[in-house]
This record gives sequence, structure tokens and C-alpha cells, in this order.
Amino acid sequence: MNAPGHPTNAAETARSANAPDTGDLLRIGKREFSSRLLIGTGKYRDFDETRRAVEASGAQIVTVAIRRTNIGQNAGEPNLLDFLSPERYALLPNTAGCYSAEEAIRTLRLARELLDGHTLVKLEVLGDSHTLYPNMPETLKAAEVLVREGFEVMVYCSDDPIQAKRLEEIGCLAVMPLASLIGSGMGILNPWNLQLILENARVPIIVDAGVGTASDAAIAMELGCAGVLMNTAVAAARDPVRMAGAMRKAVEAGRDAFLAGRMPKKLYSAIPSSPTGGMIGSGAASIAGATKAGAGEASA
Repeated sequence: MNAPGHPTNAAETARSANAPDTGDLLRIGKREFSSRLLIGTGKYRDFDETRRAVEASGAQIVTVAIRRTNIGQNAGEPNLLDFLSPERYALLPNTAGCYSAEEAIRTLRLARELLDGHTLVKLEVLGDSHTLYPNMPETLKAAEVLVREGFEVMVYCSDDPIQAKRLEEIGCLAVMPLASLIGSGMGILNPWNLQLILENARVPIIVDAGVGTASDAAIAMELGCAGVLMNTAVAAARDPVRMAGAMRKAVEAGRDAFLAGRMPKKLYSAIPSSPTGGMIGSGAASIAGATKAGAGEASA
């Protein structure tokens, strides 16, 4: 297997949904987006800071935790939609805080009602409150029901290639494996598994959870991921708005590097950066000639 960041030709061929295309747009089902950075709306100081961070990120897809964020279900309280208009952003209601398929399904049905029939959603079913690791059996169960009911499902999952492929087969429009635990900021801990997922995917693969800083986002994109979703990495930064801008640049740079194609890694092989041909005094004959000439000048 090649080193992470330099996928095989077979992987590039198989990864149709994550490979470059006309305009290099991120395609989620029938929707198209020019930004490959998806951003969450939780953990900010207030909705105004949320708005400023989202604007700085350049993100077009914005996730909303339906169980934690008011988008109209709590009358009289500040409403996120007053700060982030659904006419400007593609809202992605998610099921953060759900620990069973039933909870997740019920939550997304509520989101569809609150958002006038909105069907693009992010499914996540957690295994426990300590690690927030995905409960894959419950995730698969919920995905089957939601897809059958007409939802356009983007799904948070483990970095297990078999489970990721199964979610694609169920009909999820995007598969979103974790880089590391939610909120950990540990970055991509298992790039090999991500590469295996990418090699077999026919839908966009978007890294979700674990990104801590801009370099993590760049690495995900260099691997060939279609996008990166983050929240805590921006909201918990000392300057969230500035970090959002940094993440935007990192995602763009990582994508450009992937499209450009990095040089191969070569163990125990050094190659000069400058050409060696035509160097002054190169070759044994030139050296000998210079030595002879020098000796003649000395005797004269």
C-alpha cells in the first residue's frame, strides 16, 4: 500500500465521487457546492460569533444540532435562522445527542417539519456519552429507515471500510468517517483506514470529527477526501473567526495539492534539486584538465 497522501492509480480511478470533475464542485446528490468545508454551529459564545465564523469559513453547508439549537421550536428564544439564513446556506440538521435509531429518526422527522419539508440531513447515532463514538448497528438501522422515507442522508460513522461501504449501499449520499473522537482535536489517527474507504467509495467521503487545526484539514484533503466537517476546532479556538479563515485556506490548499498530485515518497534515495548535467568542472576529464593547466601556470 502506498503511503497516505499518495494514493494508488486504482484508488484515484475508483474514487469517482471524490475525484476532480468539471468545475471541481462538491456534489451531494443533485446539489452542488463550491466550498468543501462544512461547519457546525455549536459551542460559540453567541449566534453573532457563529455568524461571523461561518462567514469567514466560506462554508455553504452548515450543520445544526436539532436537539440543542433553536431553529423555531422554542418560541421567544434567539433563533439561529435569524443569523444564518436558509436562503444563503444549506442547512444540515443533525442528530447530535441521539443514542438510538428511534431517537435519531424522530429528531430528523421534526427537522423536516420545522424546515418545511427539508430532506438533506446528517445522521449520527452515538454509542456512549464519554467517547461519542458512533453506534454502528443503530446507525445502519436508522439509515435504512431514513433513506426509505426520502431523506437525503449524510452519515457520521466509524472509519471501518466495511461499515462505510454498507452505508453507501443503503443509499446514503455521503459517508463521513471520523478522523478521531468528536471534540478531541487529535487529527487523523488512522489515515490507512481512510484510504481504504476512499478506494472503494462511489459517494463523497467527508472527514467528520477530530480535526484540531488547519494542518489536519489539509491532510484530509490531500488524502483525497471530498470535504471536511468541523465545529469544535473553530468554536474552541482562541479566535474562532480567524481560525475559520485558516480552515478555509487549509481545505483549499489540501484540495489543490491533491489535484496537483504530490511527488512519490522515496526511501533511501536522494536526488539533487538542481540539474547535475553541464556543471562547471564536472567529469574526470575536466578536473584533470584543470589540474594540468594549473600546474603549467605554476611552472611558468
